[in-house]
Amino acid sequence: MGVSEVESNLVHSLAHSIATTSKHLSLSPSFQRCTLASWIREHIRKKECFFYETGDREGVCKCGYPKIHHVDEAIKPEDFVGESWNRHRHICEVPTDAYGDISFDGVGQKTGKYVRVSTDTRPEVLYQLLTEHWNLTPPNLLISVTGGAKNFYLKAHLKNMFHRGLIKVAHTTGAWIITGGTHTGVMKHVGQAVRDHALSSSSMRGQIVAIGVATWGTLHNRHALVQPEGFSTHYSMDIQGQGHLTCLDDNHTHFLLVDDGTHGRYGVEIELRSRLEKLISQQPLGTKESDVTIPVVCVVLDGGPGTLNTIFNAMLNGTPCVILEGSGRIADVIAQVAGLPMTRVTIALIHQLMKRFFGHEYETFSAHKIIEWTKKIQDIIRMPHLLTVFRISEDKHGDVDVAILQALLKASRNSESLGRESWQTQLELAIAWNRADIAETEIFTEESQWKSSDLEEAMLSALIGDKPEFVRLLLENGVSLRHFLKENTLCELYNQLPNCFLLRKLAKRLQSDRWGRGQVSSRQGTTISMTHVSDEVRHLLGSFTKPLYPPPNMRSVSFAFLQLSGKGGVSSQAPSQPQTVGVFRDPERDLFLWAVLQNNKEMAEIAWEQCRDCMSAALAASKILKKMAQEGSDADEAEEMKKLANLYETRAIGVFSECYSCDEERAQKLLVRASPSWGRTTCLRLALEADDKSFVAQSGVQAVLTQIWCGELGVDNPVWRVLICMLFFPLIYTGFVAFRRDEAIQREAEKKGEMITMENITGSSVRRKRLKPLSCWSRLVGLYGSPQVKFYWNIVAYFAFLFLFAVVLMIDFQATPSAGELLLYIWLISLVCEEVRQLFHDPDGFGCRKKARMYINDLWNILDVLSILIFIVGLACRLPACWLFYAGKVILCVDFVVFCLRLMAIFTISRTLGPKIIIVRRMMMDMFFFMFLLSIWVVAYGVAKQGILIHNENRLDWIVRGAVYEPYLIIFGNVPTNVDNAGFDLDSCSMNGTDPLKPKCPVLNENHKPAFPEWLTIIMLCVYLLFANILLLNLLIAIFNFTFQEVQDNTDRIWKFQRYELIKEYHSRPAAPPPFIILSHLYLFLKHVVLRRPPAKYKEFKDKLPQAEEEELLSWEALMKDNYLLSTRQEQSQSMERRIDDTARKVSTILERMEREEEASSAAVVKRLARLEEQVIQSAKALQWIMDSLKSQGHPAKEAPLLSHESPETLGQVSEKDKASFHVNARQFYYPGTKLVRFPVPEEKVPWEVINISQLMMATEPQQPPDHVDGNPGGRTGIRGRGALDCLGPNLETDLVLTRYSWRDSGRSILDFLAIWDESEGAWALPGGPVQSNELLPATLETIIGKRLYEKLNELLLSVFQVFEGYVDDCRNTDNAWVETTVLNIHLDNAGLIADINQMVMHFKTLYNFNITSCSCPCCRHRYSC
Repeated sequence: MGVSEVESNLVHSLAHSIATTSKHLSLSPSFQRCTLASWIREHIRKKECFFYETGDREGVCKCGYPKIHHVDEAIKPEDFVGESWNRHRHICEVPTDAYGDISFDGVGQKTGKYVRVSTDTRPEVLYQLLTEHWNLTPPNLLISVTGGAKNFYLKAHLKNMFHRGLIKVAHTTGAWIITGGTHTGVMKHVGQAVRDHALSSSSMRGQIVAIGVATWGTLHNRHALVQPEGFSTHYSMDIQGQGHLTCLDDNHTHFLLVDDGTHGRYGVEIELRSRLEKLISQQPLGTKESDVTIPVVCVVLDGGPGTLNTIFNAMLNGTPCVILEGSGRIADVIAQVAGLPMTRVTIALIHQLMKRFFGHEYETFSAHKIIEWTKKIQDIIRMPHLLTVFRISEDKHGDVDVAILQALLKASRNSESLGRESWQTQLELAIAWNRADIAETEIFTEESQWKSSDLEEAMLSALIGDKPEFVRLLLENGVSLRHFLKENTLCELYNQLPNCFLLRKLAKRLQSDRWGRGQVSSRQGTTISMTHVSDEVRHLLGSFTKPLYPPPNMRSVSFAFLQLSGKGGVSSQAPSQPQTVGVFRDPERDLFLWAVLQNNKEMAEIAWEQCRDCMSAALAASKILKKMAQEGSDADEAEEMKKLANLYETRAIGVFSECYSCDEERAQKLLVRASPSWGRTTCLRLALEADDKSFVAQSGVQAVLTQIWCGELGVDNPVWRVLICMLFFPLIYTGFVAFRRDEAIQREAEKKGEMITMENITGSSVRRKRLKPLSCWSRLVGLYGSPQVKFYWNIVAYFAFLFLFAVVLMIDFQATPSAGELLLYIWLISLVCEEVRQLFHDPDGFGCRKKARMYINDLWNILDVLSILIFIVGLACRLPACWLFYAGKVILCVDFVVFCLRLMAIFTISRTLGPKIIIVRRMMMDMFFFMFLLSIWVVAYGVAKQGILIHNENRLDWIVRGAVYEPYLIIFGNVPTNVDNAGFDLDSCSMNGTDPLKPKCPVLNENHKPAFPEWLTIIMLCVYLLFANILLLNLLIAIFNFTFQEVQDNTDRIWKFQRYELIKEYHSRPAAPPPFIILSHLYLFLKHVVLRRPPAKYKEFKDKLPQAEEEELLSWEALMKDNYLLSTRQEQSQSMERRIDDTARKVSTILERMEREEEASSAAVVKRLARLEEQVIQSAKALQWIMDSLKSQGHPAKEAPLLSHESPETLGQVSEKDKASFHVNARQFYYPGTKLVRFPVPEEKVPWEVINISQLMMATEPQQPPDHVDGNPGGRTGIRGRGALDCLGPNLETDLVLTRYSWRDSGRSILDFLAIWDESEGAWALPGGPVQSNELLPATLETIIGKRLYEKLNELLLSVFQVFEGYVDDCRNTDNAWVETTVLNIHLDNAGLIADINQMVMHFKTLYNFNITSCSCPCCRHRYSC
C-alpha cells in the first residue's frame, strides 16, 4: 500500500466519513449510469394495461390509453376472455422504461433527475433512490407544499414573502420541498422561488432540493421521457398545447412520476406521496442515531376541497400545517375561522365564507359537502397546536420561514414528550435547522430554565456541525465550558474534524506513529489523542513552548493537578513535580485552539471572546496560522489563514492598547508574564515569533523595550549625561543622572499625602511596601550593567579596534608581529569568544538548531563570521615568512573593509538612522537583481565590440578588459576612442599582442588604418548608451524611488521590531567591552561548564507571577478585552457602511409596513363592501317576502326568511352556549376497526334538539334499533346501531386508580399511581375493563392480576373513593350505544399488598412483556377522555 493511499484512508477515517467505497473511487460516468440503470430496472416498476376494452370513446380503452398504446397481447388476451375491464385485475407491473436525467429549455441549462414509478412502489425503495443513488443528503426538514392545482393570483407582496421565506427555510435548514411537480398552481410558485434562488446563488452548495411527485398519466409530452436504456432526455414544455393535461415544472430538481396504468386521471400520486412523506418522517434526524425524527410540515396556499382533505389527514397524523392567509379559497376560509370559538364556526358561516372565497365555484357545492367540510374545519381548528395561520397584516411571525419553524416547534411542545424532554427535542430541531434566531425566541425563554448539563449535547452538536451562532447562543444561556469541555469531549471534537490542513497533518503523524509500532493496516490506530494534538501544536507554536497537553506517562499526575486547580490557574496544593507545572486545564483556550487549527473564523472569534488570557491567545493564533499558511499547499487556504492571522494581531493590538491606556504598569506585566495556557511563553515572545511587527511597534511595547534598554537608569536621561557618567562615574551619586528607583520613590512620595488623607476619611490603614533607595554599589552596577551603557562602551571599543587595525595595516605590519599586532590578535580572540557565547546563549529554550538558524538569519552575524574567517585566512598567510606574506596583508586589508561595514550596526539603535539602514538593505537587494539585467547589455555590447575590433585575442586579462570592464566604464561616462578612426594611434597598441602592457591593435588594411566598419561601431555605441545610460540607469533610479516610498512607511515599524534583538543581545552581554570581555568569558566558562551552575533567568523578558497576582491580572485583562470589544462594536455601528445598511433596512421596513397597511385597509374595505352586499341581499329577500304576503291577501305566505345583520365573523352565534363542548372522539370520521365513515356532524348539529339531519344518517346494522332505546346522552355521533360495543344503550366500565406514597432521595414523598402501557393505543391507561351491572371490579382484571390480588382489591372496595362516574367520549360510541365508566381510587397502605403488586408488575414484565410501571409522570392518563 502506497503512502498516498494510506494517508487518504487515514483522512477519511478521521473525518468519520460514512460514504461508500464507490464514492471514493474514480468511476467513469458510463459505469455509474449502467449501475443505476440496472438497479432501477430491478427495483422499480411501472404499470401497463394488459386487457383492452373499448370505453366511452371509439379506439380508446377504459384505462384511457388509445388502442395503439397497448401491446398485442392486450388487444387479444387469452387469459381474460369473457371478463369486464377492472383496474385492479387488468393493470400489471412491468420494469420501468422512463428514468435518467432530464433537461429543459430556457436560461441556464436546467437539469434534473426523474423516474417513472408504480403506485405500489414501496417508499423505502424511493428513499433509497433519493439518498443513495441520486446522492441527496437526508433532509433536516420536509416541507410538503400543497394547495391550488390551477393557476391562481397571488398578491405581489405575499408572493415575494412566500418565495423568500420558503427558500430561506429550505436553504438554512437543509430541507426537501415536495410538491406536485407540475407547472401550475402552487407548484409553479414553488418552482419560481427555486429559480430565483438558483439565479442569485452561483454555488452548488446552496442548491435547493425540490422534489415533484406527479401523475404520469396526466403529463403532456411524456413520450419524450420514455428511454428504455436511460439516461439523458430533453423535455419541452408546451403550455399552449397541453389541453387538459399538465407539463412538468422546469425548476424542480427531481421528479417521481407515479403511474397507475391509466391516462388522464388526476390524484393518482397522493397515496404514494403520503406514504413517502410518512417514511421520511420516521427517519432519524441527522447522521447520528437520534430519537428525534425528521420533522414534516405542510404549507398551504389556495386550494379546494381536495386540499381540505389533505390538511385534515395531515393533522390527524400529527403534521403541523401553515396556512397563508390571502392566498385564496380554502386557505382563506380556514384563516377566517381559526381562533374563533367552536360554537361560532357554524354551517351558515362556512356557507358564507365558501361563497365569498370560491365565487362561482360555490354554486356546484352540495349541502351535504358543506356539512362535511364544516365538520372537518371544526376538527382542524380543534387542533390549534398543529395549525398556524400566517397573516401578512401581523408582525407576530415576521416572515414565512419563521412561521414554518414556529409551527414545528409549537407542534413538538404539544407532543408526547413533555417537560425537559420536549425542550430538548425542540433544541435539537433548531440546531439541525441551524436557526439560532428561532431558538432564541421560541426555546430560550423565561419559562424554560436550562442547566449547563442539559445543553452539553446541543453544544457538542453545534461545534461539530460548525454552527457558530448556536455556540454563541448556548454560551449566553448557561453552558459552562469548564464542565463541558473535558478531555474525552475534546478528543471527540478533534476526531470529528472536517477535511482541513490540521487533519492532514494529524493523519501523517498517526501514519508515522503506526509505522513506528509496526502496524500495517490503514484502519488501525486511527483515533486522534491529545498527545498527537499537543505535538502538532508545539510544532506550530515553536519548540520554545512547553506541551499544552500532558503526555500519556504524565496523564494521572496531570488530572490530579487539574482537580486541585482553581479557576484559570494553579492551586497551591498542586504537585511539585516540575514536569506537570505547564499542564493545566483551560477549556476556553482548548476551544479557541480547536477553532483556530481548522481555520474557522466565526467559531474562533466566539471562543476568543471567552478566553481570559486573550492577548496571548490572539498572538498564539497569529503564530499558528502563519505557520500553517507557510506549510500549506493550497494558495487560497493559505491566504485565508494569513488574513485571519492579521485579524488576531489586530485583536491583540486593540486589547493591549486598551490595557496600556488604562494602566501602563499592568500592561507591561502582561507582555512579559509567562502564560501557563500557552506553553509558559510570553506575549512578547509570541509576537516576535509570529513576526507581528505592528504589535511590537506599539508605543507600549516600545516603552517596555526602552526600559529594558536603559536598565536601572531612567529613560529620560540625555545621552550626553550618560556618556559623561561612563567616563566619570562618581557623578551618579550627585543626581547627575536619574535612576528608575529614584523616580519610583518620588512618585510614591507624591501619592503618600493622598493615601494619608484617604486613611483619615475611611479610618482604615493600608499596608504599603516602601521602596528603599539604591546603595552606592547598586548604582554603580546599575550604571555599567545597563544595556545602553554596554552598547556605548562596545562602540568605543570597536572604534579603538578599527583604529588599531588600521595602524597595523598601514604603519606597523612587520615580518615579526609587533606588540600592537599581538594586541590586535588578542582583541580578535575576544570577539570570537563573544560570537560563540551569543550562538550558545539560549535563555528561551529554542534549541541548538533553531538558535543556529536565528543566528545565521541575522545579517550582522554573517558579517561578523565573514570578517573573522577572512582574518583567520589572512593571519594564516601572514605568519609564515614566505611569499604569502604580502598576500596575507592584502587579505587583511580586504577584511578591514568588512569590519568597517560591520560598523553600520551601531546605527540600528538610532531612531533616525536605524530605519535608513533598512532602506539601504532593500535597495542593495534591488540593485543585486538589477545587475543581472544590466549585465546582459554589458556583455552583449562588450563581446560584439571586442569581436569586431580585435581579431583572435588570446590574452584572458585583455579579453575581460575589452568585453566587460570597458563597457561597464562607458556607463559612467568613459567613452572609448577605439571605436572610430579619428583617434587611432598605432603606437598605443601592439600589432600581434606581444606587449603585455598594450592592447592588441584592431584589424588594419593596407594603409595601416583600422578596417572595421566605423559606422557600425558608432551605431552600436549610441544604442548601448541609449539603453544602458538612459533607460537602465533611470530604471534603477525609479526602482530605488519606489523602494524608498514603499519601505519608508514601514521602516519605522520594521526598525522597532528589529530593535528587540539588539536590546536582548546587549542585555545578556557582559559589561566589559572587548578585549576585556575575555575575562567575563572565562568566568562564564568556569561557572556554567566547569561548575555546571544554571544560567540566571532575567525577569525583564519573562516573569512568572504569583498565583494571586496572576488571577488579578487576568481578570483585569478580561475586563479590558470587554471594553475593547464594546468600543469596536460601537465604531462599527457608527461607520458609514453600517449607517447606510441601517438606513436601507429601515426604509425597507417602512415600505413593507406601508404595503401591509395598504393591503389591510383594502381588505377592510372589501369586507365592508361584502357586508353591505349581504345586507342588500337580505333586504331584497325581506321585501320580496312582504310583497308575497301582500299578494296572498290573507292566504298563508312562505316562511319568513332569516334576517341576519351580522358579519361572517359573528354569524355563528346561534347558541347561547358559547362555552359548551360536545363529544369529539365519538364523532371521528372513521369508525375504529372498520372501513365505515360516519356522517359528518358539525358542532351545532350534535344536540338531539336540532332537526333536519337524521334522514341523511347511516346505520351499521340492517335493522333499525328498538324504539325504546334512548339516544346517546352526548348527542349525535354520525352513525347508528351497536357498533363495536357489546350492547345497545350504556356499556359500563370500571377503571382503578391505585395510588401509593413513595419517598425520594430529597426526603419528600411522591404520590405514585399504577398505569399500563397500551401498545395498541400507544398511550398510558388505567387498569380496568367492562363490568356488568352487578359487578364492582371488571372480570377481565382477575385473569390479568391473579385471583388472590383480585380478591384483596375487592375487599378494599368498601373504602374506596369514587373519582368519576358518567358518560365517556369514546371513539366506539354510536347514537344508540355508548360507554359509561366509574373511576375508583384505591390507596395502598398495606405493605403486603404493595409487595404483591410489585411482584405482579415484575411477573408481567417477564412473561407478557406488558409494560406495567409505577409512574409519577403527568403523561399517564386514561385512554379515553372523561
